[in-house]
Amino acid sequence: MSTSKLPPLIRLMRPHQWLKNVFVFAGLLFSQAWHNGPLVERVLYAFLAFCCFSSLVYILNDWRDRAADAQHPTKRLRPLASGAVSPREALILATVLLLAGLGLAWGSRALLLILALYVALNLAYSWRLKHVPVVDVSIIASGFMLRLLAGTVAVGIPPSRWLLLTGLFIALFLGFSKRKAETFHEPEQQRAVLEHYPPALLDTYIAATMTATVITYGLYATSIEAMQQHGERLVYTVPVVIFGLLRYAYQVHRGRGEDVSRDLLRDPWILAAGIAWLGLFLATRFWR
Repeated sequence: MSTSKLPPLIRLMRPHQWLKNVFVFAGLLFSQAWHNGPLVERVLYAFLAFCCFSSLVYILNDWRDRAADAQHPTKRLRPLASGAVSPREALILATVLLLAGLGLAWGSRALLLILALYVALNLAYSWRLKHVPVVDVSIIASGFMLRLLAGTVAVGIPPSRWLLLTGLFIALFLGFSKRKAETFHEPEQQRAVLEHYPPALLDTYIAATMTATVITYGLYATSIEAMQQHGERLVYTVPVVIFGLLRYAYQVHRGRGEDVSRDLLRDPWILAAGIAWLGLFLATRFWR
C-alpha cells in the first residue's frame, strides 16, 4: 500500500523507513543464534526500540521544519507541513514513542547509550551537519553501524570485525549513493551540500565504498571464523552480493536510491538477490 493512503499520524512516523532497522538482526543472523529464545527476544526489543526512536527523530525534524516544508513542492505534502497533523499532536506522538522506546530498551544500559547517541547524531545532522560534506554521509553511515552494534554488543553477541567493516562500507556506499541520486533533482530542489560534491567525486566515493564492501565481505566469507561457523559454502553468497551492489549502483545512476527503504523494494532484481542471498546463507547451516 502506498504510504500516501496511510492515516496522517502513521505517515508522520514514516514506517517504511523501519526497513533500515533490520540491520539490528545482522548479529543474530550471522551468529545463527535464532534458536536462543531469550536472545531473540532481546534483539526484537532492540529492533522495536530503534523503530520508536527513528520515528521520533523524523517527527522532531518535521516539527522543526514544518514552515519551510510547507513552501517546498513535494515536502508540503508531509502531514505536519500540510496541516493534516497539528504540532501539538506531533509532539504528543513523539512523547509516546520516546516512552515506548525507553521501555523497550530499559533492561540494557548499552542499548540506551546507543539509542541516545543515535538521536544526538541524527538531530545534529538534521539541524546543522547535513550541510558539511563527507560529515553528512558519515553520520548517515553511523546510523547503520549503531543498529549493528545494538543487535550485537547491546544484547551480548560478540561482533565479527569483518561483519562490522562490511556494515561500515555498505552504509557509506548507500549514503554516497543517496547523494548521487539527489543530483537528479531540479537545481532549485537540490540539497545545498551538493554544491560541494562534484559528480566525479561522488562516482569515486561510490566505487571505492562498493569495492571495499565486496572485499571485506569476501574476506569474511572466506575467513576461518566464518568457515567454522557457517561452513565453506558461505563463499557462494559473494557473487550474489556483488550482483546486488552492481544492480543498486545501476539504479542510482537512473536517479533512484534517494530513499533506500523504498528503492530496495522497487527493483525485483535486487529483491531476488536478497532472497537468493538469504536462501544460500540458510543453506550453509543445513548442507555442510
